[in-house]
Amino acid sequence: MDASAQQLKRMVYAALMAALTAAGAYIAIPVGPVPIVLQNLFIMLAGLLLGGRWGLTSVAVYLLAGAAGLPVFAGGTGGIGKFLGPTGGYLLGFAGAAYLIGIISENGRGRVAIDVMAMVAGTLIIYAFGVSWLKVVTGMSFSKAFTVGMLPFLIGDALKIAAAIPIARALRPMIDGTFTAVKAAE
Repeated sequence: MDASAQQLKRMVYAALMAALTAAGAYIAIPVGPVPIVLQNLFIMLAGLLLGGRWGLTSVAVYLLAGAAGLPVFAGGTGGIGKFLGPTGGYLLGFAGAAYLIGIISENGRGRVAIDVMAMVAGTLIIYAFGVSWLKVVTGMSFSKAFTVGMLPFLIGDALKIAAAIPIARALRPMIDGTFTAVKAAE
């Protein structure tokens, strides 16, 4: 495959991951100022499947769509104001997480332990941005922001990491071009 075809393929996958991230935002369970969402799973998969550069590109497309007012954020909301609200830090953390997960995963060459470490590191980036911003915007103490903005999500994020591993293992060969379809018996 020539370079321009490979570039186009990566752009299509980045757009697909941005769309899946938006779809994951619609599955939102309100539990306080920060809802439980499925976006994180697609952020992790963007990094694992597309690498640092294209994973970041995917999240940037998602964030720009939301900033432009498209209803792609949690609960079908959008607009630049979401970046200034309680969940703004999490949104910005998504970009750093996808990039970090992608860089670590690229260097790990598909090893499960490295991918798990990459997703744990990416999740910590999301929490670092998210909890810090939640504290600033709401005026909560750090311990309250930590209790409200991180603790309720730890089990769900662990489950998302566990789910991302088999999904990435199944999809990587198709995305990398090493997948060979089984021919039907003639």
